Amino acid sequence: MILVDTGPLVALFDPADAWHDRCVETLRKISGRLWTTTPVLTEAFHLLTPASVGTKRLMDFVAEGGLATWFFDDAGLGRAFELVVRYDNVPMDLADASLVVAAERLNARKVFTIDRSDFGLYRIQRGHRHLAFEVLE
Repeated sequence: MILVDTGPLVALFDPADAWHDRCVETLRKISGRLWTTTPVLTEAFHLLTPASVGTKRLMDFVAEGGLATWFFDDAGLGRAFELVVRYDNVPMDLADASLVVAAERLNARKVFTIDRSDFGLYRIQRGHRHLAFEVLE
């Protein structure tokens, strides 16, 4: 299972994005189910803009099963808020926090992101352990 951040979703579906070619190449090398969260999708659709070709392509990708979506429950949202406060020096936004919570809940460690600096700092809590993400970019 690989969690996908906003940056690669925008880059993959907007050919004009500076990260497009690199993200397409990374996606070709990935094996495993891709997952994201609703805050990440919201952010990606906002950045792609509603009438763009990238928005249509991302919608199709999700609708065709290329990307599964993990949804918050109340406890997950509370945990995300806790993380936003804990990482306020980074700062962490809700989309990044949602990926950390998804990693904790879905027992995942791999994240496809172009934001290596932040995901290099974030930790996934598993019991008393705090694990680093394995960043794919």
